[in-house]
Amino acid sequence: MSDFTTPLMSWLIMAIVGGGIVWLVILLISSSKVKLKPGEEAQVTGHVWDENLEELNTPLPRWWLIMFYVTIVYGIGYLILYPGFGSYKGMLGWTEIGQYEAEMKYADENYAPLFDKYSKQDLAVLAKDENAMKSGQRMFLSYCAVCHGSDARGAKGFPNLRDDDWLWGGEGAQIKTSILNGRTGVMPAWGQAVGADGVDNLTHYVMSLSGRKADEAKVAAGAAIFPTMCAVCHGADAKGNPAMGAPNLTDPIWLYGSTEATIKDTIRDGRNGQMPAHADFLGEAKSHVLAAYILSLSEDK
Repeated sequence: MSDFTTPLMSWLIMAIVGGGIVWLVILLISSSKVKLKPGEEAQVTGHVWDENLEELNTPLPRWWLIMFYVTIVYGIGYLILYPGFGSYKGMLGWTEIGQYEAEMKYADENYAPLFDKYSKQDLAVLAKDENAMKSGQRMFLSYCAVCHGSDARGAKGFPNLRDDDWLWGGEGAQIKTSILNGRTGVMPAWGQAVGADGVDNLTHYVMSLSGRKADEAKVAAGAAIFPTMCAVCHGADAKGNPAMGAPNLTDPIWLYGSTEATIKDTIRDGRNGQMPAHADFLGEAKSHVLAAYILSLSEDK
């Protein structure tokens, strides 16, 4: 229910809702006045569609009128009990926030002990607990699938969680830290620093690192730039650095795509990735189960 903070908005909503109810009552009363005498046939009102489809003044069925009046009474009763009539909060005092807090309280009281029991288990052991993994899967589908996909295989800009390639480390504790605190990955833009030719040369060098076909002259030129501009994050061997979230450039796994044009865009313009923190609304125990579930995905490939 929206919070109508201005009296004008509240009165406007009240006028629309109240006016709509009054209009419906008037419409029903006027329609119910139409009656036919015994043996009298309904007459055409003058409205004709599609050449021969005529509107008659046939009286509305009594059962239909009764149901419509019941619906209006129900609607008025609803507006008395619940918010919906401008700033009026309803006799029951119901709010979306209140319902959410009640549901969360119920969930904490009934499920928290179970998750607390799981939180005391080692992640690798918990990853083999069938019941715990069912809970982990449900949480994954609720909180993670929108980015990583329902099958956890990721998408452009969102990592595949079923392989062995981890930007921030694939150990259970590292996965749990990612869930709790989130991650911020920044690839700086190098277009201005190295120029168009430098971007092109680095692109071919990076392509060569994973065994892809590249221009040898550009590879050599890019190799001279890499130690100065790139090695501090990706390492002198280009195998990445989990402490910084810097990817391994020597394997065939690419977060944003592996085409020459995409790699060039990444080097020239940079990339920014954000993994949101889940500690506030999942908590330690649930994050523990979720981390174990994600760990099980990479082990069960």
